[in-house]
Amino acid sequence: MKNRLKVLRAERNWSQQDLAERLEVSRQSVNAIETGRYDPSLPLAFRIADVFGLAIEEIFSRD
Repeated sequence: MKNRLKVLRAERNWSQQDLAERLEVSRQSVNAIETGRYDPSLPLAFRIADVFGLAIEEIFSRD
């Protein structure tokens, strides 16, 4: 699954650690999601969407 996480994070000048703290996950988890090595669970995808104030579909898309 593709995502815009890295771009959205960069627009806010957040580090991976900053985002990880907001999501209550590890920095490694953020990195794995950004690089496409890990697809977040649905509850985590909703938390990501909430943090950015966007719909899930605006962040994640099919390959």
